[in-house]
Amino acid sequence: MDHLVLAVPNLALGIERVEQNTGVRACFGGQHLGRGTHNALLSLGSRQYLEIIAMDPMQTQTQRLLFPELRFLSQPRLIAWAVAVESLGETAKRAKAENLEAPLAGSRTLADGSLLTWKTLRIGGPGAEGLPFFIEWEKGTAHPSHPSQHAPPGCTLASFELEHTDAEWMRRTLRNLGAEARVAPGPRVRLQAKLQTPKGEVELG
Repeated sequence: MDHLVLAVPNLALGIERVEQNTGVRACFGGQHLGRGTHNALLSLGSRQYLEIIAMDPMQTQTQRLLFPELRFLSQPRLIAWAVAVESLGETAKRAKAENLEAPLAGSRTLADGSLLTWKTLRIGGPGAEGLPFFIEWEKGTAHPSHPSQHAPPGCTLASFELEHTDAEWMRRTLRNLGAEARVAPGPRVRLQAKLQTPKGEVELG
């Protein structure tokens, strides 16, 4: 697990809500230029972090939104999870065998104007909801959970679970992709995480 993606209708209000629940205030991360979003980060320790993401009102003409559900979001919701890999090459081969998508370059402009870059492999196709996306950080870059990237500490990831209408298919597909997670059967696809925070255990879903 590299990070969790918490979608919010408004970034400032999302930061406030997370702080009220956890006692830790996430710091602004930057803009995903050309992708229509901006975010804030909160470290979960051990090279893990929570990404709070929202539509960026400064990017009004974006057509390449990576999380289309942000356009219609009315309440905060855990929408994605990412798995870190050393190289996307092998993961891409596995993904191709599963008829999934190819790697995509990404970047984020930090508050100081510098650029953080990475590559991701995002899963597409029927039934892909709930699957993670895979991320390879640029060599030599500080991971977003590191204090130098202004991701406030104080919280840790206590547990993560995925509900799916076909739990066995999800388990098998995750194994084929070299990933793993606790998967439970459910009436719909749902991501659930529990954080240990200064204010006790907080559930995200």
